[in-house]
Amino acid sequence: MEPTSIVSRRQGIVFIISAPSGAGKTTLIKGLLKRFPEMALSVSYTTRLRRAGEANGRDYRFITPGRFSTMRSARAFAEWAGVHGYLYGTPRAPLERAIRSGRDMLLDIDVQGARKIKRQYPAAVSIFVLPPSWRELEKRLALRGTDRRETIRKRLANARREIRAIMRYDYFVVNRELKIALESLQAVVRAERLRVSRLSASK
Repeated sequence: MEPTSIVSRRQGIVFIISAPSGAGKTTLIKGLLKRFPEMALSVSYTTRLRRAGEANGRDYRFITPGRFSTMRSARAFAEWAGVHGYLYGTPRAPLERAIRSGRDMLLDIDVQGARKIKRQYPAAVSIFVLPPSWRELEKRLALRGTDRRETIRKRLANARREIRAIMRYDYFVVNRELKIALESLQAVVRAERLRVSRLSASK
């Protein structure tokens, strides 16, 4: 048996990335997927309205609250949560397929969802993206031009609560400079792929 055949039998790794709104998570995820095109991105379901520039099936799967309720009752979500007045859910089937096939899966979810995924998939790797400062986070939220001042204040308050959960995560990345933050994420992915302990669960 060739030594590398052992590695080819490993299960897929679930990578979780969480961050407060405005921390630059979406940009980092896009950059990470360019560097690791073999990695799959989990597309969440949501009941919120589609924003300008978003595409159904690419950014999210936009559905009605009624359909969300039906899917939730059918246990179609690996996790679901209410965020800013809307519902978000991670589909279970694509996640299970990726793990079985040895393909790594990237999840863009909040701290509630991350906690639920880690309970179901203890080997999942969780990463929290931090803004460099509160002032910078507020500036980024304002520059997006999609939220009113009241909404920005709510997001900042939520960010303070979310950051308190950082000790439950495996890694953190400070997004001060995009290039450096992206390099840190790449290092996490490469290191986790080289863990010998992940080979023991392979068939």
